[in-house]
Amino acid sequence: MTPKAEPLAYSIRRLAPGDDIRYGEMLDLFAEAFDDPESYSSARPSPDYRHVVLAKQDFFALVALAGGRVVGALVAYELPKFEQDRSEFYIYDLAVAEEWRRQGVATAIIGDLGEIAKASGDSVMYVQADYGDDPAIALYTKLGTREDVMHFDISID
Repeated sequence: MTPKAEPLAYSIRRLAPGDDIRYGEMLDLFAEAFDDPESYSSARPSPDYRHVVLAKQDFFALVALAGGRVVGALVAYELPKFEQDRSEFYIYDLAVAEEWRRQGVATAIIGDLGEIAKASGDSVMYVQADYGDDPAIALYTKLGTREDVMHFDISID
């Protein structure tokens, strides 16, 4: 009988003002995972801007740390609803370093956000997945109910 591999050790925490190095590592991870250095690396926010963003009560940057580095990250926003006295959480970005994929990191980070949402009295988190992103679609299908919608980017030029 082959011994079962030990799960890889990581911890998850929310970034706070002053977490500049981890913030940069999070952006590096998104740039690599999404193959989009233009969006995540070309015009990084100033330390003052990062501080303001991380201090916002409705902004959530959760990172999975292993061996002193960011191996997973999630950015979400808490959006107050107008029609009811409640909020919903929108998962804006989620990525896991390639060598850490299929280890439960993404599920764990989403689970931690769910605990934050639950503590706030909220009951819904939602996320967008693009057609063709089969790993993301499989993950989100495992965790929730699919709703097909259309997304439009509206220029403000």
